[in-house]
Amino acid sequence: MKTASKLAEHLWKKLEGGPFMMLGLVGHGHAVPLTAQLDKDETDRIWFFVGKDNRLVGGGAAMGQFVSKGQDFFACLAGSVAMDNDPAKIDKLWNRQVEAWFPGGKTDPNLALIRLDIDEAELWETDLSLKGRLNMLLGGKIHAEDEGSHAKVQTTAA
Repeated sequence: MKTASKLAEHLWKKLEGGPFMMLGLVGHGHAVPLTAQLDKDETDRIWFFVGKDNRLVGGGAAMGQFVSKGQDFFACLAGSVAMDNDPAKIDKLWNRQVEAWFPGGKTDPNLALIRLDIDEAELWETDLSLKGRLNMLLGGKIHAEDEGSHAKVQTTAA
């Protein structure tokens, strides 16, 4: 089993490898798929470029769900969303993928930068042993030591 800090470290690595997640406001309908923008200088914060008409722009309590590209890491992130159109942050996070969605560039009138401030997270990582994988494939019992790692954390700092 991995420690909580190792799982938090893996969260950031997995998000770098496949930055897509679902994010929604608590009590306000469905979550929406977004591309996470990561700033290595900040802890417990994920950024997203959205249109100003996106339901998340108003902010509030939020929940984000993430499944890694290899489907071996899962995260549920609780916190709050707020709009933060700081020009310096927009410059820092801007990339070609974002530019494809906002033809007016960094000053596109529809551009909004929102941030998820993470208050707590629940993290799971499947790290089945070879024996555990064989048991799963052949219909055998998965034992507790083969289940993987799980942690509830108050910070995602590694």
